[in-house]
Parts: sequence; structure tokens; C-alpha cells
Amino acid sequence: MIFFKFLDKKNIGYALGGGGARGFAHLGAIKALEERNLKPDMIAGTSAGALAGVLYADGFSPDEICDMFKNTKFKQFIELTFPTSGLFRPTGLQSFLKKNLRAKTFEQLQIPFTAVTTDWERAVTVNFPEGDNLIDAVVASCCVPIIFSPVTIDNAYYVDGGIFKNLPASTIHDKCNILFGVNVTMVMPNEDKHNLKYYAERTFNMMAVSNTLTDKKLCDVLIEVEGIERYWMFDLSNIDSIFEAGYNSAIAKLKERKATSTVIRAKRFKLLNFKNPL
Repeated sequence: MIFFKFLDKKNIGYALGGGGARGFAHLGAIKALEERNLKPDMIAGTSAGALAGVLYADGFSPDEICDMFKNTKFKQFIELTFPTSGLFRPTGLQSFLKKNLRAKTFEQLQIPFTAVTTDWERAVTVNFPEGDNLIDAVVASCCVPIIFSPVTIDNAYYVDGGIFKNLPASTIHDKCNILFGVNVTMVMPNEDKHNLKYYAERTFNMMAVSNTLTDKKLCDVLIEVEGIERYWMFDLSNIDSIFEAGYNSAIAKLKERKATSTVIRAKRFKLLNFKNPL
């Protein structure tokens, strides 16, 4: 009975963390995993990880997703609002997803996907794995407080999942046999800048870094993308460089002995799961 319960788990999971535009590194890492026949059976994403994750779960390749964002600017994804709950409304991001996502519900995605958000009033993490609020949940997961207004879902207000769960490993850890985590949020360098943008981003960065410590330990393979800390959270002009950093970091990690062992186990689980053969 234990053996069959073991087989009922999803084999491979991806936990994709938040990080704004640094999230394009997720796509590079995913491409490296794809090339090694390590496509996921389940994805959990926070903020930028939710955005990358939902598009990948919808069937788009990493390269196709990058192409969607090229020749765009941050201002295309926002609408200036009277600053009571946030400087901007994420209306442009909502429109972008409505235009590009083929799935209209979580159930229509090709890969099971969970968007991680924060309930603003109750101050708790809330996961969205099902239902017809797919776009609202992903947008909410990306809504950095102060920068963006909260998103209303069923009369509750939701903001960026990175407040409490910037690397959502615990969200799916018990549901998969092998968990790959991709962390794109490293500590930003302390620079001699005195403006609201820098202070807001560095504050959120330090908070996000601190709340990933427990979740990092839950990953069987943790890919940490270093060298992209210098990119601004909403920088859409360095997509290729960030993507390449994610790809190279994943390649380097997968060459490590422990990761190689995990990859072998992952492929073995695939073979054992007769309902989902290689």
C-alpha cells in the first residue's frame, strides 16, 4: 500500500520564486531542465515565478515566453492610480494574460499549477490551485505592496505571495517525489542611492531573502541564480542576459554530484509511474 501511495505522488515539481524581472532566469533554468528530460508534473509559483509558471503550464516554451515580453516596457503593464493602496493598478498585466493565456481556468492548464498569494487583511499565505480565478490569482501574486494596488478575489484583498513565501517549496513538497527549486532573489548590493524606488525594492528584497530559508531546505535540487542582483525589479531591457544566467546556473547545479543523483532518481520515478511514462 505504501508503494502505491508513493506512486500516486506527482513525480517532479518546480517551485519558482519571486524576483520581478529577474524571473526571466526561471525560464533559462526551465529550458536546461527540459533538455535533460526533467519536465514538471506540478508547478508552484510566487510573483515572477507565478507569471513564468502559469505561461509554461499553459504550454508555451521558455523561449516563446521570453519573446512575449521583448520590446515591451514596464509602463505597458500598469495604470497610474490615486495613491491610496498603491501607486499603480496592474491592469496592463491583467490584459496581457487575458490576451496570451489559452487556459481560462486552473483546470485547463496542461500542467497542474498553484499561484501563491498573500491575504492582505488576514496576513496569511493563500494558495490558488484551482478554479476560474486563474488570471486574478496570478496578478495578485505579482502585486508588490505600495507599488501595486491589491487584487480583489471573492471580496478579499490579495497581494504578492513573496511577503511570506517567496520560494514556494512547501506548497507542493508533500505532493511530489522530486522538487526542483529556482531562487532568483539574492541580497541586493548596498548602493549609495537615496530614492524611494531603491529603498522600497531593497526592503522587499531583504524580506524575501529571509523568508526563503526554510523552503530552500525542502528542495531536492536548489538552483540559485547569482549575478542578477544588479537588475532592477521591473527591468525589461535585459531579458536575454537574465535568461542566460538562469540557464547557466541550472547547468552548473545539475553537474553537482548530489544533483546528478537526484536526476537519476527523478527519471527512475518516471519509469515506475506507469500512468505517466517517459
